[in-house]
Amino acid sequence: MSTGSDVSGDLTVTIGQYSSAGRKAANQDFNGILVPVQPALGLKGIAVALADGISSSAVGAAASETAVKSFLSDYYATPDTWSVKTSAQRVIAAANSWLYAQTRRGADPNDADRGYVTTFDALVLKSRMAHLFHVGDARIWRVSGWSLEQLTEDHRVVVSAAESYLGRALGANARVEIDYHVVGIEAGDTFVLTTDGVHEHVRPRDVVAAIAQAATLDAAARAIVEAALAAGSQDNLTIQIVRVESVPAGAPADLLGEAEGLDPAPLLDPPAELDGFRLVRILHSGPRSRVYLAVEAETGAQAALKVLSLDLRDDPAQRKRFVMEEWIARRIDNPHVLKAHPRAGRRSHLYTVMRYVEGQNLTQWMRDHATPDLETVRGLVEQLARGVQAFHRREMVHQDLRPDNVLIDTAGTVQIIDFGATTVAGVVEGDPRIDPAEILGTVQYTAPECFLGAPANAGSDIFAVGVITYQMLTGRLPYGDAVPRARTRAAQRRLRYTSALTVRPLLPVWVDGALRKAVHPDPLRRYTALSAFVHDLRHPNPAFTDGRRASLLERDPLLFWRLLSLVLGLVALTLAAILIAGPRR
Repeated sequence: MSTGSDVSGDLTVTIGQYSSAGRKAANQDFNGILVPVQPALGLKGIAVALADGISSSAVGAAASETAVKSFLSDYYATPDTWSVKTSAQRVIAAANSWLYAQTRRGADPNDADRGYVTTFDALVLKSRMAHLFHVGDARIWRVSGWSLEQLTEDHRVVVSAAESYLGRALGANARVEIDYHVVGIEAGDTFVLTTDGVHEHVRPRDVVAAIAQAATLDAAARAIVEAALAAGSQDNLTIQIVRVESVPAGAPADLLGEAEGLDPAPLLDPPAELDGFRLVRILHSGPRSRVYLAVEAETGAQAALKVLSLDLRDDPAQRKRFVMEEWIARRIDNPHVLKAHPRAGRRSHLYTVMRYVEGQNLTQWMRDHATPDLETVRGLVEQLARGVQAFHRREMVHQDLRPDNVLIDTAGTVQIIDFGATTVAGVVEGDPRIDPAEILGTVQYTAPECFLGAPANAGSDIFAVGVITYQMLTGRLPYGDAVPRARTRAAQRRLRYTSALTVRPLLPVWVDGALRKAVHPDPLRRYTALSAFVHDLRHPNPAFTDGRRASLLERDPLLFWRLLSLVLGLVALTLAAILIAGPRR
């Protein structure tokens, strides 16, 4: 049967499937396919799943059914921001844990052959990619000419010609290793999923012939199962066939709802009205946007209403990022990330509405606190880190962390704002037009590896947090203006960190060590978790406490080299004077 959205440009497929107990009394195979409508079609894709419960277990059928049903339901319940890989692997791992726990609670807790054990395969088609997840000896194939290309590797251990066993399966152990593979797709590609009761008895070329000759894919699936039975198959038999009819040419349709198709809101002069909001005054006006303090007429609630600047409203990429800001805000619930305004009424124009926060940004705070005490800085950085971690847990990279994008309200609570540069893993993999290596953030806070073409990641945000922390303590940047100009590996190796002790000599040496590591030009030598950086700001890390005071070279490299040059100059002058004077007679 054909399925998928009728919207032009969407991913559409035709599917066929058939499952039979064969010569056995019960069918321990289970299979399913879920084709959602937009926006889930663009954000999550089409999911196909197949499982084969082990024949030695009386609960094999329950295991396979649980594996497939839990995947098809729970996969679509994962955050929209997660990548296919993260979403699927976490759901499969959770199913494995549940199945293993059921076995451990059963009559034979140490005998996996009698437990909730099953093979499992899943195919997720999203945008122009096919994501494969595989555990066991069922198979995923792709039609290639008049044969089948096997895309998975059987997890079966062969002992002899007459004896073999599953090397991997869901429910067999507390943890499961999942094979993951991704391939590009085009219109016309056909994928086939089979259990061993089918592929051990039907030749690949006969499978392809049946698909080509049958009137429908359902009829082809049934014909292939009947051919396997006729060839002597003694097992349960299941096959799924998925043919890609069309793939999206660009971004998935309706990814962000109707707002993406609206005309940008006009730049209004307060007081003014817009869709039930009264615009009171301008909070900020810059090259990218204008932000108003707005009051909702119905409730009296204050909000920050942002409209796109005139220079950017004809740029599709800028409009997309602008719409994404509120979309992102509605998917993060954290006290240190600015929330979207709760109202979600119909809009006449494109604009975003966020909650209004009374306070000041970190740039102004640093002007007001030129030499803040270390404890105050620690408290602010800990809040900032919790907000950044909320992005990372949802596979998002803020990518523009800087003092202007950090608000401190009147109660002292830190909130991260401005998500226009944020990259979302689940969106990036669904839109082939997005360049993950594009530098979108402010260059002074952008990690060095991004200038070499590496995509921004969690480590990039850690670098930015480190720079902000350093700036709060010193009023300076750890490398001055050198990082944006260091666009080769050789240039980055020449970057020299200026110790925070040059400005704050009473800072503990180990705090300076934590700052140095957080902003290291080499991402492999940087912190891999913000929690470790925050911990090291409060607790002396033995790696940074060697009992010595930092050398002048570490504290102030420029002064060190100036002094060294002065000494060398004096030595040269002295030698020259000796040579001129000549030997005494």
